[in-house]
Amino acid sequence: MKALKCEMCGSNDVVKQEGFYVCQNCGTKYSVEEAKKLMIEGTVDVKGTVKVDTSDELKNLYEIARRAKDTGNSENALKYYDMILVKDPSSWEANFYVVYFRARSCRIIEIESAAISISNCLSSVFELVRDNVPEDKQMEVTNELYLQTTEIADVLFDASESNYNDTDPEIKGKYTQEFVDRAYAIKQIMYDFGDGLEDVFGDRFGALASYAWKDGIRLHQRYIKYLNNKELNKNQILEYASKVKKFDADYQSPNVDTSTPTNGCYVATAVYGSYNCPEVWTLRRFRDNTLDATWYGRAFIQTYYAISPTLVKWFGETSWFKRLWRRPLDKLVTALRCKGVEDTPYQDKY
Repeated sequence: MKALKCEMCGSNDVVKQEGFYVCQNCGTKYSVEEAKKLMIEGTVDVKGTVKVDTSDELKNLYEIARRAKDTGNSENALKYYDMILVKDPSSWEANFYVVYFRARSCRIIEIESAAISISNCLSSVFELVRDNVPEDKQMEVTNELYLQTTEIADVLFDASESNYNDTDPEIKGKYTQEFVDRAYAIKQIMYDFGDGLEDVFGDRFGALASYAWKDGIRLHQRYIKYLNNKELNKNQILEYASKVKKFDADYQSPNVDTSTPTNGCYVATAVYGSYNCPEVWTLRRFRDNTLDATWYGRAFIQTYYAISPTLVKWFGETSWFKRLWRRPLDKLVTALRCKGVEDTPYQDKY
């Protein structure tokens, strides 16, 4: 008699527990009769149609995969979602998370291809949701897909930008195009998410599609300053802004200004990546409407503009400088918004 071997994962570590035989590697349970079948030597001649019930096996695999996902164990999550995909090719969950977890574990040099893989899987995943998920559960699933997709897009973009900013200034120019190529592929994830959702479901999840397009615009604006064809990219941003307005009538198209401001919020622009973004609009309003109204506020502004351009010139593209200022600026912006300072597009007073 040969040793027991788990049909799910191939492990020989199968132990009898409370009347069942349990695989210690993947958790699959076998009854005594099922365990006996695992120990049969030789070839069994079976005639007719044999239907193998893998529902319990899939249930165990989903449980293990989801546990790994929820605990941030990317390696195990990828492993078990891969196993699910073999047994259940129509699983939207496995089709998405296999690509997702491969992207999470990719190296910097692999980010562009990882982002393209995510974009390429979205439409087919939406089709699987449409065809296999009960209609009353589809909103919940598409929301999960949106949250995970925007999260991985931000992770990939931050990693790409940090890697580029930490490059030695003397050779940085040689790697600008590589950064731009990665950034392009990453922002395209969110544009493609919205497009795919609209193509498969029509206007049913239009609000969610508009959120994805807004995320794409936000990422697009973070790297447009590095581009040679700024006007073409500006037009693409405005094109997606018009798509957003179809579902969000109050949305204001971003003011895509690729020039360098002469009296801008230098530190905030360096931290948030754009002179025209909600956080900087809030700070600019505070500067013009509050600080500039008092003598000590004006003194602060003069001191700030005397010092900050030099600081940004020296350190503005370093990751440590952005980390140093991001938290206090976020707190200030939040406090100002709570006091009613708007974060909509703003034209400087002076």
